[in-house]
Amino acid sequence: MDAGRIDTSYHRDRRRLIEGLQSGGLLDLAVLHAFDVVPRHMFVPDAVRHRAYEDTALPLDHGQTISRPAVHALHLSLAKFQGSEKVLEVGTGSGYQTALLSQLAGRVYSIETVPELAQAARGRLSDLGLMNVILRTGDGSAGWPEEAPFDVILVGAAAPRVPQSLLRITCDADGAVEEEEIDAAQFVPLIGREGW
Repeated sequence: MDAGRIDTSYHRDRRRLIEGLQSGGLLDLAVLHAFDVVPRHMFVPDAVRHRAYEDTALPLDHGQTISRPAVHALHLSLAKFQGSEKVLEVGTGSGYQTALLSQLAGRVYSIETVPELAQAARGRLSDLGLMNVILRTGDGSAGWPEEAPFDVILVGAAAPRVPQSLLRITCDADGAVEEEEIDAAQFVPLIGREGW
């Protein structure tokens, strides 16, 4: 990320958010660093920019939302990134989580179904100089088959055939799959042929 392109006027608010995440139990230093360098205020509408560093979900255009930072922190820390992962993100939204992922993974493939959101996110990610992100506009409910397999898949929407609680699915080297329910979370509906 090009630090010269980041507005530092929100630095104190960002520090307060990070301290809140830490006191809430976030101990992953790489995830904390991502929150420190990614400017959330660039990913929210002007009307709510003054609330960018509150630990709350905020409205985006087209009936979408940006999740509260604690939800992003939970998702990212559960993935246990090593830095070289190939990640699929379904639901780019404003691009905030995409930018966080870019700091943690080797390559991020992100899909957004709403063209206007995808275009705005593409501009923000480009403004930050993020070179390890590939963004696509389209139906994310079917994944990104031509780039599969992925090491990590994050879905920022609720699908009709996935439990409404947050679920972590891991596969070990022998192919054994383990599902673990983490916590309840609310998301906007997943749009597309595999969604609502």
